[in-house]
Amino acid sequence: MRAVVCRKWGSINLLTISNMPPPKLGPNNILIEVIATSANYADLVMVAGNYQTRPNFPFAPGLEAVGIILECGAEVKNFKPGERVMALLNHGGFAEQVIADASVCFLVPENMDDNTAAGFLIAYVSSHVALRWQARLANNESILVLGSAGGVGLTAVEIAKVMGAKVIAGASSNEKLKLAYSRGADYLVDYSKKDLKSEIMNLTNNSGVDVCFDPIGGSLFDSAFSSVGWGGRYIHIGFVGGIPKVPANRLLVKHRSAMGSALRYFVRYRTDLLRESVLELIKWWQAGHLKLEIAGEWKLEEAVSVLKKLEERSIKGKAVIKLKS
Repeated sequence: MRAVVCRKWGSINLLTISNMPPPKLGPNNILIEVIATSANYADLVMVAGNYQTRPNFPFAPGLEAVGIILECGAEVKNFKPGERVMALLNHGGFAEQVIADASVCFLVPENMDDNTAAGFLIAYVSSHVALRWQARLANNESILVLGSAGGVGLTAVEIAKVMGAKVIAGASSNEKLKLAYSRGADYLVDYSKKDLKSEIMNLTNNSGVDVCFDPIGGSLFDSAFSSVGWGGRYIHIGFVGGIPKVPANRLLVKHRSAMGSALRYFVRYRTDLLRESVLELIKWWQAGHLKLEIAGEWKLEEAVSVLKKLEERSIKGKAVIKLKS
């Protein structure tokens, strides 16, 4: 089968398009013929050898996919061949076939197109589990969303609005902020031109926000953390801008909490909450509250160039790799 293949840790320039043997089916697995997958920042981290898990060589990156079930393992009872599913993956989405654990596969609604299904799970579920189960965002609370035009940040804006929060979208350009505004953001802050903390304090009458959703880290952390009010929660879900250090004294003095939210935790240990999240998200999508921003559609042969765009942070929304019409 054709795939984007990684044979050594390092730059994405080392990836090749070549043939791999088809994956082996386990008793709790589903074999999927991939229709489409999407590129995520974690793919870059995995290829570099810095991800939480390191697959054996050779492997294909790709942490989510939509496709048609070809075969089910002996212990799989709730799916059957021919059904269209979207799946969370350990890796392997950038290939014509992939193996997924049945516990993290979900039937795709009939009215959901393949491109949306290809990028739906990681972007929306990452944000939902962070806001629903970690931050426990409540109706009428305020939230600052950093990187609000990115693949995950934009979904956090949408989800927070559905949950009844007042959303302050932060981004590094007016163009990006317009996109966040179109998804329901109440207030906009261009942190490339304005002091983030000052803007947040002005917008919250010096109270600070109840929750900060941070998929970026890096140099934004200090001012964003200072923008969190008494008893507030800082949710860290990514480090595309660098890994920040959390000063413990600043947690204490305002009774704040800082916590990570890792989708892999819910995949491994709380599939019950994961499934609740997916079902609620599908319900919201069907009601018209969510609209996944698709940056574009590319062929498998263009996957490396797409990953480069992702590395350069020049993509707004989700980049879809289409393998089959």
